[in-house]
This record gives sequence, structure tokens and C-alpha cells, in this order.
Amino acid sequence: MNAAATSSFIAACADAIGATHVLTDPRDTAPWLTDWRRRYTGSACAVLFPSTAEEVAAIVRLANQHRVAIVPQGGNTGLVGGATPDASGAQAVLSLRRLNRVRDVDPHNNTITVEAGVVLADVQARADAAGRLFPLSLAAEGSCTIGGNLSTNAGGTGVLRYGNTRELCLGLEVVTAQGELWDGLRGLRKDNTGYDLRDLFIGAEGTLGIITAAVMKLHPQPAARVTALAALPSAHAALDFLSHAQRQAGPLLTGFELMSDFCLRLVGRHFPQMRYPFAEPHAQIVLLELSDSESEAHARALFEKLMESALEAGLVEDAVVAENLAQSKAFWNLREHIPLAQAEEGLNIKHDIAVPISRIGHFIEETDAAIAKAVPGARMVTFGHLGDGNLHYNVQAPEGVDAKQFLADYERAMNQIVYDSVHRHRGSISAEHGIGQLKIDEAQHYKSEVEVRLMKTLKTAFDPLNLMNPGKVLR
Repeated sequence: MNAAATSSFIAACADAIGATHVLTDPRDTAPWLTDWRRRYTGSACAVLFPSTAEEVAAIVRLANQHRVAIVPQGGNTGLVGGATPDASGAQAVLSLRRLNRVRDVDPHNNTITVEAGVVLADVQARADAAGRLFPLSLAAEGSCTIGGNLSTNAGGTGVLRYGNTRELCLGLEVVTAQGELWDGLRGLRKDNTGYDLRDLFIGAEGTLGIITAAVMKLHPQPAARVTALAALPSAHAALDFLSHAQRQAGPLLTGFELMSDFCLRLVGRHFPQMRYPFAEPHAQIVLLELSDSESEAHARALFEKLMESALEAGLVEDAVVAENLAQSKAFWNLREHIPLAQAEEGLNIKHDIAVPISRIGHFIEETDAAIAKAVPGARMVTFGHLGDGNLHYNVQAPEGVDAKQFLADYERAMNQIVYDSVHRHRGSISAEHGIGQLKIDEAQHYKSEVEVRLMKTLKTAFDPLNLMNPGKVLR
């Protein structure tokens, strides 16, 4: 695109949404051009801030007219560079932050209709004010947006009971790649009238169209939540304990998070106020939570029975049940500070993977051994949502080794070891972070030719000019 065409596009956008909502000065656009992990920094001809779905549609029509690629962006908290423009300076970032209205809360239908730029924590708060629960919860909930959550099909800590973002969504409003507005905001649990367009846009990372609003499911507020930590000798034992907890608690089991001993040692090293929760070291720690609709007394009695039977059966080595809300928060803080402790420890090689739940123990054993053989002393930071098979399987440099040099020397090799192992166990190389630009080559390598061809066919059908977030998900 030449300079005249760029100027014409920018001027037309200023007319459509107001000049104050079009940024072009590099000093102003910089915050929107680097991803959260600071792995990618791009350039953009403009950063645009529409305030309505109609304005988004107008921008996309202008993009078609002037052949300008659009990079949709929510809270910019993604981990795979999916919302970062390329280095050409020819793409435009379209921020959805001004689409931040809650359009409707329907307690009887148990739904909330929100625009794409609403921050996740605000969705939770509005649901709570209506006496309902919006169960999606993740570390970035104070800054990530519901549009971004939908675009990456975010998981979070409540997937075991409530499902991931796709399962929490009933309907979408989407601006197509041609600048048309599709109103699919139907709060229906049953609608068997053809292809499920909603599910195509969820998880597509803005490559098929731009989500501008959604109808999301709400749930009754639980009367009580009770949290506990359990110490186990291995990941295999954690799987046995998961089966036991599911038999004992059924649908009341909301969270089941696995954390290795090294994860918690790392948290204690960088956040000394967060003490290791047991007197003796244990190979694995599980954080589990029950949500009860009856009462706290009922939940606590069930939890104590569960833990007592697990100890008697030798499934766990030690356990502690939170006595109050403050202690429950302290348990969750241990889990949530693992990524922060990793960042303090230095650069590391991250993997967001999923394998069938029954294979998790074997995957960890086999892959740990392969990494130890390739890089003696490499430290494994393994944690994640055991209940849905999603692990954050991260490799930290050996003690005393320069982390930046370790990344440069071993990232490609570590990725291949991990992803080959994931593939052998019939898993996925991306569980909840998406593909973005970080994993684009690996995703196509591990998918079959048929699968890649079908995806490319969809992309071409929906976005024939390749203007919707090009260079993400597919080449």
C-alpha cells in the first residue's frame, strides 16, 4: 500500500469515528504495538478506537476499499502475539476498548449481553450484582476483555465445572471481513437451524471476522466455596485423586489445579511472604475447590470427608482445608504467583499444552526425561488445570545459566521435544493461549494436511482479501 492510499484510509477513518480516536503519531501508538510478553513489536499505520459495532463495520468497509489489513485488539494480554501487527507499518490496529457497554443482564434467562471491550472482571461484577455468577476466571481478568477471551477460547480455573469460553457463549455479534454486521445475539440453549457460525468465530483470533458483542451464560451464585491443598507423591497419584474427588463431590468440584514442588519453591524464593504450605516437601501439590449451593457447613463436611477418605486410601500424603476466606485466597495466590515468580527468575520457554487427562502422568515423566537428557539441570515449572488436561509446561534455565542465552540456544529444541511428545500423546500444542504468530508453523506441522486444507478453505471463504489479522493462526 502506497503512502497516498494510507493517508486516504486514515482520513476516511477519522471522518467515520472522529479524528481524536485515530492515533498515528509513533509516540501515541507505541502502547498498542507490543505484546504483553514483549516478544513482538510491530508497526501500524494507525491505531483506531471505534465505539460501536457500526463504527467497526464502517472501518472494515474502508479497509476493503483501501486494502488495509486490520489487527483486532482487546486488552492486549495475549501470550502468542495474536494482537500485534507486523513490522510493515501497513496494518491498522483496531482496539475494541471503547466497545465497553453491558447491554443487558437477564437473570431469568441466566445471560448477560456484553460488548467485546468489556473487561472480564467487570462482567463478573455485573453478574454478581444481579445475584449470578459468571464463572470464567483467569490471572489477567482485571485487564483482559471478553472479546479477547472469545477470540482465543480462554480456559481459566473453572473449566472443570463450567467449561471454557466457548461453552459459556450462547450468541455473538460479528463484523464480517466485508464490513457486514451479523446479529447472532440469541440467548438460546437450543438452535438447530444450520451451521454453527458462532463456534467458527470463537477461537479464530480475529482471522475470520471481528467479534463486537456476545451473549454469555450466567450461573447461580454458590452459597459457599471451600478450598484445600493436597500433597501427592506424583502426577499419577494426582490423577487417582482427581477420580476420587469427582466420585465424592460430583459437580460440586469446581477447580483442580496441579503444581509441582519446584513451582511453589520458586514462588517462595521470589515472594517470601508466601510460604510453602506443608512441613515436608512433596512432588506435586493439588489446589482443589468445591462450590456448594447449600451451605458452607455442607461444603466443609463434604470436603473433610473427601480428604479423610483420600488420606486413608493413601491417595494423598497430606492435606489442609482453608479455614476462612483469607486462607482460601492465600492458597489461590500461591497458584496465581507461579507465572510471576517465573518472570522474576528470568526468561523461560513456555508451553501451553493439552493432553488427554489419563495421559498426563506419562507425558510429564517421558518429557521431563527427554528434556533432562537434552539439557542437564533444566528446571521444569509444571502447573495447570489438571481437571481438563491443560498444562503450562515451562522450561527454566539451569541454575547459574544466563536465561537469555539459554532461550537463544535451546528454545527451538525444547519446543520440538515438548510438541513431539504432545503429538505422541494425541494432545494439542495450544490449550488456551491460542496460536497467534508464535505457534503458527508448529500448528500447521502437527495438524494433518486435510485439517490445514479445511481451515484454509474457511479462511478464504470468510476473508478472501486476507485483511482480517493476517499472519496469525494460518500462513
